[in-house]
Amino acid sequence: MNDQQNVVEVWHGLTGWLRTHAPVSYASLLPPAPEPAVEAADHQLTQRLGFGLPAELAALWRLCGGVDHQEIEPDEEGEIGSGAFLPGGVIMAPEDALRPRLPDRTGQDWWQGAPVVPWLTGDESGHESGHWVGALGVGRWSLDSLPGVGTEPAFPSIAAYLNAVLRAVTEGPADAMGPRVPGLVWGCLVWENPEHHLLDEALQHWTPIH
Repeated sequence: MNDQQNVVEVWHGLTGWLRTHAPVSYASLLPPAPEPAVEAADHQLTQRLGFGLPAELAALWRLCGGVDHQEIEPDEEGEIGSGAFLPGGVIMAPEDALRPRLPDRTGQDWWQGAPVVPWLTGDESGHESGHWVGALGVGRWSLDSLPGVGTEPAFPSIAAYLNAVLRAVTEGPADAMGPRVPGLVWGCLVWENPEHHLLDEALQHWTPIH
């Protein structure tokens, strides 16, 4: 089974879990990205940076084109992003993923030519951190630590990352993905650090899975 097939299989496993246990997160999933958008992303990367769209990311976008956060009536403070069900952030749509990656108006590539593409963002308003994917696997990025030549991945593939998430919610241990652990609140899968809470009003309604 190749990496693209692995993405399809584990994605169905993860979204099946969401549908049962976190239905509001599941409702946040957008339909597959339009094929012209996937092809355009591949073309732009090839023309402007000299490498194509990672096949795994194309496979994921053909399953889900991003997320649309659902309105949660009890969440008066707006703390819960229903589509932020992955510990690394929110799945980026093709046009959002390419925006921080392509050279700026001066032609400068701030990512130093690294053949990687961001696919998760931890900050939807500014895309300041998240995870990238390339031929070597999946790694973390931030504005203070953009990947360059020789950057080491944290996971061998998108499929491996998604499978680690699925195992964390179904089998544990709770901290399998780091200090933030999975929990449920108002039908959403939300990752929270029990020692350094980010949630405020919603915290009393958040229940850790393990």
